[in-house]
Amino acid sequence: MIVSKKSRYAMRAVFELAKQHGQGPIKISEIAKNQAIPARFLEVILCQLKQAGYVESTRGREGGYKLSHDPSELSVGTILRYFQGLQEPVDCIGDNPKERCPLRSNCVFVPMWEDMQKAISGVCDATTFADLVKREKECLASATFDYAI
Repeated sequence: MIVSKKSRYAMRAVFELAKQHGQGPIKISEIAKNQAIPARFLEVILCQLKQAGYVESTRGREGGYKLSHDPSELSVGTILRYFQGLQEPVDCIGDNPKERCPLRSNCVFVPMWEDMQKAISGVCDATTFADLVKREKECLASATFDYAI
């Protein structure tokens, strides 16, 4: 599975909003700076996330964006599916295969490809943005600890 740049930016934007969840709206410029996302591209992504109901916006001087959901209720899989879908690892499996393989009915690889797809979906669906925030805090704590030694 190849994750598009737009999907990666969307996940990083949601991650930044998750990190600052409960602290009020965050300006596009701050999200863009903290996550190295081009501001113009981020505007489009945030607009799409808002239309989907994942984020809310507030206008005005103190305005910005915030998550509509608790980060523990929003999975990476949800955002990936919204922006690109969780694609099959090969074109010949899935509900509507793009490629009709003459060996499909007796293909020894199909179960492996299907298991691979289930594994990818499972990891993405089991990982919430709260998990990622926690993971970053743990990494930063251990990096600070290791650095102090």
